[in-house]
Amino acid sequence: MSLREEARAWLEESLSGEFAGARGLGGPGREHEAYELRRAWERHLGAHGWTCLGWPRRYGGRAASIGDQVAFHEEYARAGAPARLGLIGEGLIGPTILDFGTAEQKDRFLPPVQRGDELWCQGYSEPEAGSDLAGVRTRARLEGGEWVITGQKVWTSLAQWADWCFALCRTEEGSQRHRGLSYLLVPMRQPGVEVRPIVQLTGTSEFNEVFFDGARTAAGNILGAPGDGWRVAMATLGYERGVSTLGQQIGFRRELAEVIAAARRTGAIDDPVLRDRIVRAWLELEIMRLNALRVLRPSPDSRPGPEASITKLYWSEWHRRLGELAQAVQGRAGLVAGDDGTLGELQRLYLFSRADTIYAGSSEIQRTIIAERTLGLPR
Repeated sequence: MSLREEARAWLEESLSGEFAGARGLGGPGREHEAYELRRAWERHLGAHGWTCLGWPRRYGGRAASIGDQVAFHEEYARAGAPARLGLIGEGLIGPTILDFGTAEQKDRFLPPVQRGDELWCQGYSEPEAGSDLAGVRTRARLEGGEWVITGQKVWTSLAQWADWCFALCRTEEGSQRHRGLSYLLVPMRQPGVEVRPIVQLTGTSEFNEVFFDGARTAAGNILGAPGDGWRVAMATLGYERGVSTLGQQIGFRRELAEVIAAARRTGAIDDPVLRDRIVRAWLELEIMRLNALRVLRPSPDSRPGPEASITKLYWSEWHRRLGELAQAVQGRAGLVAGDDGTLGELQRLYLFSRADTIYAGSSEIQRTIIAERTLGLPR
C-alpha cells in the first residue's frame, strides 16, 4: 500500500467517531474553534506517525520522500481534516533545530513536537521591529547559568496555548541591527511571561502581545552561537516561507471551495467577470503549490534557497484577493452580519485576510528583500 493510500484510509477512519466533529475546524480567523478537540487530534496524529513525516526516524519521523509528504498534505486537505495547531513546531522550529541544534537539543525538543505534546510560538516581531526585524530590542543577559529576558513581542500567533517560544533577543550590549542577536528557546509557562490577546477585525484573538519581565531559560537553550541569531532566524524564515506552506494550503483549498460553493448558491458563478476571478484564484493556488514543491527540492546544504523569498509575498497577496472575491460572490448579503453580530465564514475570511500583507513581513518589505538579497539590485 502506498503512503497516499495508507493516509487516505487512516484519515477516513480517524475522522469518524471521536474526531468526527473536528472536520473543517480552525484556520485563519477561526483558531479559537474547539481547541481541546484539536489538541487531542494533534496527539492522535503523532501517536500514529502522521506528524513530521520528513524528519529522521530517530526523532519520530518517517524519513518520507518529498513526494510522500506532498501526498499526505493532499489527502489531509481532501479529508477536510482540522487546521493544525502544531504547524509552528513541526514546520518552523523543528527544521531549525535539525539544522542548528546540538544532539542534546534535538533529543529534548523534537520528540515532544512529533508527539503533539508541546506547542510552539514565534517571538520575532516587536512594536518597533515588525517588518524591520533587525530592530529587535528585547534583551537577554546571562545570569547564574540562565538567560534572563526582558522585552515585548507582538503579533505572536497562538501564544495563548504555546508551551515554548523561539525568541530573537539582543544579547550583546551596545550591538545594533543584525549583530549581537541570539536565538533563544524560552518556556512560556513561567513567572515573567504575560500573554495579552489582540482582538482582531474578526472579533477573535489568535494574535497576542507577549511581555517578558525577567523570564528565564537555561543557558543551553540557544540555537547557534551567542550573537549568531540573525543567521538562524533567517533560516527559520526560509521554512516559514517555503515547506510549511504546504500545510497552510490545506486551509486555502478549503476556503476556495467555500467561495465556489457560495458563487453557485448566489448565482454569481454566471457572472463572467466573477467566474474569471474564480478560475484565476484556482490557477494561482496551483502555482503556489508548485512553488512550494520547488522550495522542497533538496539543496546542497538542505536549507531553503532563494525561491523561498517570494513565497510570503505570493500567498499573502493571493489570500487577500481571495477574501475580496469571497465578499463579491455573496453580493449585498456579505455586508451584513448576523442578528447577534456573528460573522459568516466568508465574511471572516475577508476581514482576516486584510492583515495577510502586513504581518510576517509587509509586502513592501518583501519586495525590497527580493530586490536586494535575491536579485542583487542596488539599495
